[in-house]
Amino acid sequence: MAEYARPFHDGAMTSRIISVPIDSGDPQALAGFWADVLGWQIRETGFQKTPYGPDGAVLSPGQAGAVELDFRWVPEPKTTKNRLHLDIEPVDGDQAAELERLLALGARPADVGQGDKPWHVLTDPEGNEFCLCRERVPPLTP
Repeated sequence: MAEYARPFHDGAMTSRIISVPIDSGDPQALAGFWADVLGWQIRETGFQKTPYGPDGAVLSPGQAGAVELDFRWVPEPKTTKNRLHLDIEPVDGDQAAELERLLALGARPADVGQGDKPWHVLTDPEGNEFCLCRERVPPLTP
């Protein structure tokens, strides 16, 4: 494997992440799940033309310049482990309470070989893995 050694920022032009696209069989339903998980708002729907009509949904925390989650319809189901996943942390409670809330929303426990760790690996309703970490973070302010 090649090593990548470069200063974090050397004054040259950079880019920033604006959106994390997520493939989905039902983008609006999956966006609804994640809106409940994160407390974000569905900002836009119906921008993607599919065989079923307008589809797609974008979630945003409501802050200018914040990263969005962009749910896009695809015809095929998820078949393998994610190469990219989200890590989330509790804001309004502890990890145990947040785990209970996420399971009630439709998340499911997953075993990806993590063993006995201080985080929980879960899947959303379409099988996408994500991790519930144990640190408690302050809420974002608009």
